[in-house]
Order: sequence, then C-alpha cells, then structure tokens
Amino acid sequence: MIHGPSLAIGAIIASIAIIIAFLGFDSISNQKELVIEPTPIIQQAGPAKITINTFIDNGSPILGNPNAPVTLIEFGDYQCHFCNVFFHSTEENILKNYVETGKVKMIFKDYNIIGPDSVNASHGAHCANDQGLFWEYHDILYSNWTGENNGWASSENLGRFAQDIGLDMNVWSECMINGTHSQIILASNEDARSLELTGTPAFFVIGPDGKTTRLFGAQPFETFEKVFENELKK
Repeated sequence: MIHGPSLAIGAIIASIAIIIAFLGFDSISNQKELVIEPTPIIQQAGPAKITINTFIDNGSPILGNPNAPVTLIEFGDYQCHFCNVFFHSTEENILKNYVETGKVKMIFKDYNIIGPDSVNASHGAHCANDQGLFWEYHDILYSNWTGENNGWASSENLGRFAQDIGLDMNVWSECMINGTHSQIILASNEDARSLELTGTPAFFVIGPDGKTTRLFGAQPFETFEKVFENELKK
C-alpha cells in the first residue's frame, strides 16, 4: 500500500514543478538500527549523511508536545491515494491515543512525486503555516482529496481551502504567487531522496534513544501502536 513512482520522476517533478507552478498561480521494516549521526559541521564528499536534521528540518511545525519522547515523521504527497487512506483510517487514532496524550509528536514532510498540483498543495500548507494554520490546511487538503492529477488541488480550489479555514487571503495569495517556500519544499524532497524513499506515505519513528523504525505505506493503527509502545518502554 505504497505509491511508488521512481525517484527520478519524483526528483524531476519536485524541482521543475516549483519553478513552473507558482508562476502560473491562477508493510513494516524492522531496520531499527538506523543510526542518527550528530549534524556534521562540514558536508563530506560522497553520499549525503543521515542526521537528525534529515528527519526534522524542512517540515511542518510540530504537532503535539515538543517534549514528547517519541517522534513520528511522515513523508507524504497531498495527491497520494494511500496518504489519504492513512489520514482517514489511521491518523485520528494516533492523534487521540498518542499525540494528544503527550507521548508522540508528529512532523509532516513533503515528498512530491505525483504532479505539479502536489507542489502547489505543499506550498499552500506552508503559506498557511505563516499564519499558524499549517495543520488545519493539511487536514482540509486530505479532506477534499478526490484522486491524482484530476484537478481537485487546482489553484482555485487551494484558494477556496485557504478561505474556508479563515486565512488572510491577501497574505496567503502573495505567499503563493511569490513561491515563498519553494526552497523548503525542494529541501524536504531532497531529504526524502537522502533516505532513499521510493514512494509515499513513508514514516520514521524516532525513539528516546535516537534509533529509528521505518514504516512504509498506509499501515493500520495497530502497527504504529506496536512500535510506539516498544519505544515508550525504553
């Protein structure tokens, strides 16, 4: 249950669509030994190093208690079918049982692999974040999902979503037109490629000891529950 276009397609879409789009605005892995290295001061030659910043930077504001012992990072595409499945079938239980109780904090990161509307939607969420409403915009996007590349995330609809959650439309529209958050979206996509992700949704659970568990696809709540409980015992 994972949307898996190739990395090459994702890279091309993420880099090109950001440049074009805003000019026209009108199964569980058991690899628990993935070590998070301290952030290097100087980038070494060769493959990108995986650090805590690879997971945390270039994403959404934290949802939940910033001091929660466990962190859940989701890499998603707002047009992705199985990202939408996760949102409707699993995320609510995670929020109710773990985020709202202070045990887990969540971060959403962009991995735009489907089309230009995915990038526009990501930018809409980041522009909403400028007014403190990232997660409200995130939720309204998934609540209005109707498919992939079928127009539901058009510029017109993105503007309507912004209005529906009470954003200052002049501020939000200027942010969209200027492509203010293009770099953070590109950087998030690069983080996904550094982690060798090939589809969405993809999740990383970071425990109190800094080790990670990777989860791929729209896993059921019970899968996340098992991982969370194991980490909370540490």
